[in-house]
Amino acid sequence: MRKLKNSELGRLNVEDFKKTEKIPLIVILDNIRSLNNIGSVFRTSDAFLIEKIYLCGITAQPPHKEIHKTALGATESVAWEYAEDTLTLVEKLKNEKIKILAIEQAEDSTMLQDFTLEPSQKYAVVMGNEVKGVQQAVVSASNYCIEIPQFGTKHSLNISVSCGVVLWDLFKKFKF
Repeated sequence: MRKLKNSELGRLNVEDFKKTEKIPLIVILDNIRSLNNIGSVFRTSDAFLIEKIYLCGITAQPPHKEIHKTALGATESVAWEYAEDTLTLVEKLKNEKIKILAIEQAEDSTMLQDFTLEPSQKYAVVMGNEVKGVQQAVVSASNYCIEIPQFGTKHSLNISVSCGVVLWDLFKKFKF
């Protein structure tokens, strides 16, 4: 086995990425504090052909040196928009027939591995603040609450890790 060089990976350039069909999935960042987490979500969203990222509340916006450090250019490839209020955005997207998935630990949540996609349906996943998680009002307004199963002693995963796990799982389920 030999490691591949970057030039051998056959990745898209930014212009081709923007023209490529995306999976019908939006990421909503609900008051994310860490600029490194924001950059990591951009990079993961690029990897899995996510349609768009919404940056809400206190979530910082590109261009920013600390976001760029982990995004490595993905802020140029992945479409994004700022929305001041997460709940207002969620209600707007629901009116556009987009199903909202709050990624949170809650009563009657659905475990990620048990969640099935509806054919031809667009979804938006809400990733919450590093300390407080997804706002309760947003969880209540969501169509589904999806939980990542955990078996150790910790109560949560880092938001960038959670986002990677969820986006990979949903990407596979879209059978893209």
